[in-house]
Amino acid sequence: MMDRVFEKHVAITGIGQSEIGRPSSRTAIRLSVDAALEAIADAGLERSDIDGIASWPGDNNNGNPFSPVGPNALMNVLGLNVNWYGAGYEGPGPLTGIINGAMAIATGLCKHVLVFRTITEASARLASKTASALTNKTIGRDSSHFWQWYTPFNVISAVNLMALYAQRHFHDYGTTAEQLAQIAITCRNNAADNPKALFRTPITTDDYFASRMISTPLRMFDCDVHCDASTAIVLSRVDLAREGPNAPIRLEAIGSALHQPWSWDQISLTEMACFDVGRMMWSRTDLKPKDVGAAQLYDGFSILTMLWMEGLGLCPRGESGAFVEGGHRIARNGQIPINTNGGQLSGGRTHGLGYVHEACTQLWGRAGERQVAPHEVAVAAAGGGPLGGALLLVKE
Repeated sequence: MMDRVFEKHVAITGIGQSEIGRPSSRTAIRLSVDAALEAIADAGLERSDIDGIASWPGDNNNGNPFSPVGPNALMNVLGLNVNWYGAGYEGPGPLTGIINGAMAIATGLCKHVLVFRTITEASARLASKTASALTNKTIGRDSSHFWQWYTPFNVISAVNLMALYAQRHFHDYGTTAEQLAQIAITCRNNAADNPKALFRTPITTDDYFASRMISTPLRMFDCDVHCDASTAIVLSRVDLAREGPNAPIRLEAIGSALHQPWSWDQISLTEMACFDVGRMMWSRTDLKPKDVGAAQLYDGFSILTMLWMEGLGLCPRGESGAFVEGGHRIARNGQIPINTNGGQLSGGRTHGLGYVHEACTQLWGRAGERQVAPHEVAVAAAGGGPLGGALLLVKE
């Protein structure tokens, strides 16, 4: 293990989340303010205590619904005086804000960082059903003209790319559609006990197979649900965190590695960045996968959750299908509960920070009807393809 791991000096002290709408009647900045004020109060702080702010990717293309609010806008509305602020698309995906904020605290730039992520894709889809298509992505969204090489071949959605990974997993490891279905079914069962979840009616295997095929072998229930929402997390220097009202949730280890080309299709179709992320995260701690009490794993598409399970060592590589079969091991009372708020498949596409919010909710024992067994260690991971980040969280 490394001699000095900066994240161990940083803890989560407060969380907040706006309403989750499909769509919401509230503006993007109103959603952001709601989440931020809740998180700051939860940490036992005042706005004047916040001296850092971060988001990912930040104000995007002048209000694009993928990220309509950035740090500059929110800090101005809240009247924050900060010593550090950060945003930008580059980085290991949706958890970039937390990783950058933790580095800012660890290097002494600030003491308390407000990290947030706002999204209004549900409202955008009211105006245009193709609002989330890859053909509409901008240079600001993707840092390059990357998608121009896909759209001529009718790759107009990320589902077309993720379907390649799912089909290859089926081919190489014998994974079945019945096994894949358990991710969607489990998430919907968990969402039933989450008052904020967009879809709360449980589904069966028959319901799953009756849903429309989107891109073989992925069906409608394999795809996440666009929403309008904002999630906020307060990070604090760990010694200051111990003075707050909540038991600090320390960042035990971070994974953010990418040891392969930045590409969605020219790397192993059974691996992607999550394996690099997992190896890095576990190299920065003495804890092991067996210590994890709950896992909040990216489910932009159901196959991604299975790949994250393998990449983080929660099950052997190639065996996620067998591991999730029947849904018993990943249920709330199972060996490793996953996506206990319904994830993005049923809860809503809060895009990264929602997993951290739920991990903390469970660690602090606030989850109500969906609360799992008491545990001290959780993992949250977000991203797909060449984007990926993971946090190993430990409640003190």
